[in-house]
Amino acid sequence: MIDTKTADPKLFISYSWTTPDHEAWVLQFAEELTSQGIHVILDKWDLQPGHDANAFMESMVSDPTVTKVLLICDEMYARKSDGRKGGAGTEAQIITPEIYAHTAQDKFAAVVRERDGEGKPFLPVYYKGRIYFDLTSASTYATEFDRIVRWAWGQQLHVRPQKGQRPSFLEGKTVSGKILSSAAHRRAMEAVRTGASNAVPAVREYLDIIAEGLEAFRLRTEHATRETFDDQVVASIEEFTPYRNEIVELFSVIARYSHAMEYLESLHRFFEKCIPYFDRPENVQSWSEWDFDNYRFIIHELFLYCVGIFLQHERFDAAQWFFDNEYYWDDRRERDNKMHAFTVFRETLRSLDHRNQRNELRRLSLRADMLKDRNAGTGIDFQHVMCADFVAYLRGERLVEWRKWWPETLLYADRFSGPFEIFARAKSQRYFDKIKNLLGIGSKDELGAFLEALLQKDRLPRWQFETLDPIKLVGLANIATTP
Repeated sequence: MIDTKTADPKLFISYSWTTPDHEAWVLQFAEELTSQGIHVILDKWDLQPGHDANAFMESMVSDPTVTKVLLICDEMYARKSDGRKGGAGTEAQIITPEIYAHTAQDKFAAVVRERDGEGKPFLPVYYKGRIYFDLTSASTYATEFDRIVRWAWGQQLHVRPQKGQRPSFLEGKTVSGKILSSAAHRRAMEAVRTGASNAVPAVREYLDIIAEGLEAFRLRTEHATRETFDDQVVASIEEFTPYRNEIVELFSVIARYSHAMEYLESLHRFFEKCIPYFDRPENVQSWSEWDFDNYRFIIHELFLYCVGIFLQHERFDAAQWFFDNEYYWDDRRERDNKMHAFTVFRETLRSLDHRNQRNELRRLSLRADMLKDRNAGTGIDFQHVMCADFVAYLRGERLVEWRKWWPETLLYADRFSGPFEIFARAKSQRYFDKIKNLLGIGSKDELGAFLEALLQKDRLPRWQFETLDPIKLVGLANIATTP
């Protein structure tokens, strides 16, 4: 018998070829699962001309190495399964006996992709009443994806914690631990979705809990561990991931459900409250610049997702807000200047540079690698994150202050051909008029002159032999060429 807790999981995906868009979604979903160390069996990868289609479908039961089976359920899949039609119908005949024979089975699980007009999930009859994964909403995608990954790896979704020691507060001591944000997060999400009168206060309450709770992630370099301190930085960043996903879900639900300015103000204040974590507290007299690198990564990543999600939902006015408005920070190094541009959120991470050298990784940018790898499971296409990074770079180059913006993620820009989506759509003059204020420019001619100036001044980001091509990423020749 295979130990699913130690062996790499092998997961079979059953789905219907409903539409090309649905097939593309399934393919991307399979790629995301693969990035999490899961061997995915998918017809597009494993069923070739000349193969026995029935034997392939039966392998989900007959192959002892297949540890999990996911049923991607939309209306067509449910209808074909119940009517025993097509591949989904054939697979239903294979799956049904396995489901009914084992009441507590955990090999087969459904992923709901679509609901009916009453909000009920489309599920085959044989699966009714069983627990399923819900990927119908982008706002909860990250959380549900994490549940799927845990299930595939044979890890319990909710594990009873070990009983702790007698609480130290009973002895008059203080304790630190994880951020207790889940209840406030649920309240904020539901309030925004339903347009409740308390939605803005609920969002502020949740964001305040996160901002204050960041203190629990504070690191401090000790002389004995300095050489491997980068391990602590990376571990801290990973430990924050569940909260990152919560916040990303909140960004998504705000972008989708509300245009109220109060939400932008609340998010702006949240980022302001995060900035002091970039420096030592007043009561700390001995420190290293590396001590704050986990915060610098975490908050920079959140800023990119915030802007990227508003761009994804074409909320250009909202994205622009975070570039146009400065951020208050009483920086002890600049007492005469307490208002800072958005570029304050991009700080160099020397600990990751050290990690790259110490482990001889030879990566062009370990930070870019981490941002890319951590994107899996967020439900946000990485192109939107890169687009946010690109817009931040362009806006940063228009600032007169010394601190600019280095677009970390654009190391991967050459993997995506042509301009980013918002610039491709800006072929239309009407669409260009929507985004030009976001870019801080007034016309196509001004945009072209600005990009040419970047080329002339030789101020383009480079990664060894890779050089950023902003004219290509904008698609300048096609901008505003149609009505």
